[in-house]
Amino acid sequence: MIDYIKGKIVELSPAHAVVEVSDIGYHVNISLATYSELNGKDNAKIYVYEAIREDSHTLFGFFGRQERQLFLLLISVSGVGANTARVILSSIAIDDLQSAIQTGNAAILKSVKGIGSKTAERIIVDLKDKVSKIEISTVDKPVVDNVLADEAVAALVMLGFSQMPAQKAVRKVIEINPQLTIEQVIKQSLKLL
Repeated sequence: MIDYIKGKIVELSPAHAVVEVSDIGYHVNISLATYSELNGKDNAKIYVYEAIREDSHTLFGFFGRQERQLFLLLISVSGVGANTARVILSSIAIDDLQSAIQTGNAAILKSVKGIGSKTAERIIVDLKDKVSKIEISTVDKPVVDNVLADEAVAALVMLGFSQMPAQKAVRKVIEINPQLTIEQVIKQSLKLL
């Protein structure tokens, strides 16, 4: 199995990336969270999962190991395929997903397109104990004021922006300057969206 691909990003979209390694371009399906991390970068290291079937060999890529671990857990649940797992990871931040599964919050899972009540409950039952073993990496990420960040994200969502991009923008702004007021965080985040 391939663990990761490291090379030049020659093509990037919210759904996939093409990474060139030794004159070979690898088409890698990615989540929106991975897209946000790769956007603006020339080179990248992408952790991959290789799905091999009779009719296809497909690569799914992740910016970090934790996202890949969650992906692998999600596809182990009956009724959750690779594309559904990718949609879940695109719709819910990794730490929010882990928290929702641990606390049994099916409403967050049901907010994802294609996830109904039965699938949400199955994910929670199957992964509740397993998901707690995944440590979300906080390396290179300073502690962010959660109340300020949550309020800023809520304001951006009310303005019509999607949850994931709003969270990424707010996190970047607060990491650069944690002393900003809520209004300043929102204004700076709008420039990134």
